[in-house]
This record gives sequence, C-alpha cells and structure tokens, in this order.
Amino acid sequence: MKKPQIVNIINFIRGCEPREPVDLVRPVREQILLMKEHGLRGTFLIQYDALTDPAFTDMLKELDPGQFELGIWFEVVQPLAEQVGIPWRGRFPWDWHVHCGFSMGYPPEQRERLVDEAYRLFREIFGEYPRVFGSWFFDTHTARYVADRYGADAFCNCKEQYGTDGYTLWGGYYGQGYYPSRGNVFMPAQSEVRQISVPLFRMLGSDPVYQYDYGMTADSGAEPVQRVITLEPVYPNAGADPDWVEWYLRENFSGECLSFGYAQAGQENSFGWPNMEKGLRYQFARFAELQAEGKLRVEPLGETGRWYKRTYPLTPASAISAHSAFDDGGKSSLWYCSRYYRANVYGDEKGLRIRDLHIFREDFPDPFEDTVCTRNEAVYETLPVIDGNLMSGNGIIAGGYLRGADGRPICSEGFTFSQPEEGTALADHGRVKVLLTEREIRIFSDEEFSLDIRIGKKGRHFPALVSQTDREAVLAYQGTEYTVRLKTGRFRKDGSIQSEDGEIVISV
Repeated sequence: MKKPQIVNIINFIRGCEPREPVDLVRPVREQILLMKEHGLRGTFLIQYDALTDPAFTDMLKELDPGQFELGIWFEVVQPLAEQVGIPWRGRFPWDWHVHCGFSMGYPPEQRERLVDEAYRLFREIFGEYPRVFGSWFFDTHTARYVADRYGADAFCNCKEQYGTDGYTLWGGYYGQGYYPSRGNVFMPAQSEVRQISVPLFRMLGSDPVYQYDYGMTADSGAEPVQRVITLEPVYPNAGADPDWVEWYLRENFSGECLSFGYAQAGQENSFGWPNMEKGLRYQFARFAELQAEGKLRVEPLGETGRWYKRTYPLTPASAISAHSAFDDGGKSSLWYCSRYYRANVYGDEKGLRIRDLHIFREDFPDPFEDTVCTRNEAVYETLPVIDGNLMSGNGIIAGGYLRGADGRPICSEGFTFSQPEEGTALADHGRVKVLLTEREIRIFSDEEFSLDIRIGKKGRHFPALVSQTDREAVLAYQGTEYTVRLKTGRFRKDGSIQSEDGEIVISV
C-alpha cells in the first residue's frame, strides 16, 4: 500500500506585533488568495487577540469550510488574560516570554479559564467549537483539558529546538505525529490507556541533516540558542531558497517513512508579507504540482488528525531519511521514532555513528503539571542516552561511533533503505547494516566491530549512570531510571560496546 505523503498548510494569526510595525492583515489576505489560486486546502489558527478584531474574523467567516479549516492558536495575550480576570504580566499585549505568554505560566485552574474563554469566543464568532489546537508549546494539563472537555482532531506544536525564542523541546518525536502521554504531552505514550487520544504533529519541516546540531562545533559544543533551518518561507537559507525546498521535498517525501511522510508549511502573519511572499509562492505552486502528480496530498490539520485516529490506535513507528545533505552528498541522516525511543543514524566524513538516542517513558512527568513557570524560558525533554549536539564540546563531537576491529572508522558507502517488516527500518550502509525496530537497534556486519561512545561535555542534559554490567546500563535523569540492555554485545569498562559474532543489539 502506498504510504500517504502529507503536507499541512498551517498559517496562524496574531492580532499584534510589538517588535516592529507590520501589516498583520495583508499576509492573511494574500495567503488566502494564494491557496485559492492553487486549489490548496489548509488551516488558519487564530490567536485570541485576532479573534477580537473584525479585520481578521470578517475575512475568515467568508471562507469555504471545505477548503479552509479554522482553529485556535493558543498563546496568552493581554485581552484574553484580562477577560477572565487575570492580571497581565507581559511587557506588551502579546509577549513571547513563557511566564506570561504560554499556558505553563499559569496555575492549572487559570489554564482552564483561559482555554474556556478562547473556545467561547471562537464559537460565538464561527458558530462551533474549534477542532484543532496549536501553539509553540503547551503543558499537559491544558492538552488533557482540551481533549477531555472539548474534543479535538489534532494538536500541533513546535519542532525540536534548543533555546530558540526561549522554548526548548528536546529529545521528542522528531517529525510526523504521536499520541501524547496523559502525564506528559511531550512524551509519546506507550499504552492506549495512558495516552491522550489526539495526535500531536510537529511543525515547521526541519532539515533532517543540519537542524539537529545547527551551530554546534567540536570545541564549544551546542549553541545556547539554536538557529533555524526549516520549511518556513522567511529563511533565505531554507524555505525561501527554491533549491533547498526541492532537496527537502525530494528527501522528506521519498516514501521512506514507514507510516506516512509529513511536513507542515505556511507562516505566521507577524513576519509580514514581504518577508514570506517569495518562499510561499514557490512552495505553494510546487505543492499544487506534486499533488496533481499524486505525490503529495495537501490538507487541513484536522483532516490529517481524523485519518490518523482511524488508522492508528497507538503511535506508529516513523522514519525520515536523507541520503545527502542539501550541500554535501557525503552526509546522510536517518531518523527513526517509535513510541519507545528515537534514534538518528548519521554518516559524514568522520564515519558512521549513532548521533542521537533518546528514550520515551509515559510516566516521565511534565515539569509544569502542578508547577507554574516563572521564567522567560521553559524546557520539555525526554530521557537522554546519546546526544550528538548537547554532549559535544572540548574537541569531541559526541555520538556512538562505529569502528572496525582495526580501530578505524566504519564509513557509510551511501545507504539503501528498506522496510523488512511493519514498523521496521533497515539502513544498509555497505560494511554495516542498522535495523531499527519498535524497541531495538540491531547493528550487524560480516566482521567484528565496536560502538565507541564519545562524550565531550556533561552538561545539564546528561544522565547519571546508576549501575552497569556487561549486558546493561541503568541510567537516571530528572528522577526517572531507565535501562539500556544489550541482547547481543558487551559493554566494556570504557563505556563502549563490543560486538559479538558481528552484531550488537540494543534494547530499550
């Protein structure tokens, strides 16, 4: 069966932009015209301050609901807070600092009041409650409340990033969508009984090769505020560059996705039309062409969510492959995510390595479940094992490096991708093959080899080693213990793993 290749166009609408004067209405008008011109269906998510402005709502009420879906963009703004009797603490009517602009900056009871008011006004204007809900990020109490009280077809939140705009979402499901845990919206649930049964889709279409460790160097390590390489049309080195867009579409929608290929396109109105026009015009024309050729389907977020719920009772495994970087045919990247872990198999001139491994546990608590964020920044994360970005530094790029029996790096010869069984991804790199399944990573070769774990920095996103035998390592992070087991292979005293009969099998 052909795997769906899905683009959600999501444009969200703010009612004010305090940083510089910008026409906020024109981008919405032009986006509507452009989508009509190309016959593209999509979603507009509306912030509360925009809901109070007829300049936006009069336009949106005239739209064909068969082509345009409307929903909530949930950031807290001054008119929303004051409408429900909460004093406004922001510097401006819309303030991107977490303690005032996002749900985790408020006690749970206030979060519910803020949601209720946003839904009430939306229904008053459009005649029904919204079925889609998005924000750069939101806490678990808010997600449960929306799902349980109002129902939803889909959520969306920001891509993986570290420190950007003060929002860190790190170690999570790298792309596509997942069912969140009822205990932590950023953590995929492992069981149906513990999940919020509303799929959450990751936004912005990240570069699968460079975005993860963009700006990182071997000497200084990760940048404290990560920069952006995404499909967003305002970035000249990415979404505004036709060559990058073509590379991204070719790699991301290759069909090497296990369950479905996915990307979110569109742009928030606060960037202004002149900054997004070139990129959007090119992207939307290409989406229309690829859809006409049967290579993509472009649809509203809620439609994707309804399909997902009909198709998957639990989070399916997914993959994102890139056989080259945009500007370097010698680099490759394969992201694999299941409801139990995520991993990245990466190749470059230094050799083949496991660049990232994070474990998912549905009982890992939301840090803001009953706690109010009082800072300008907030962090959501999962359980680290290997982190090739945050653990790099002091001259070392972190990762699990594959080395032959002679100690030399095993390099990729260019990989082929296959799906031996449902939910499994096989990357054949020549001398070595990597099979990723729902709970295991199997690395195998015709020769003995080792997986050398290199760490440059032990910063804040670093687990403690509780205990280790030759077959398992027990780690702890933020009060949660988790175990990495070897079905085949042995931990050595230096932390590396030695193959047995040309094989290492890591179980999480």
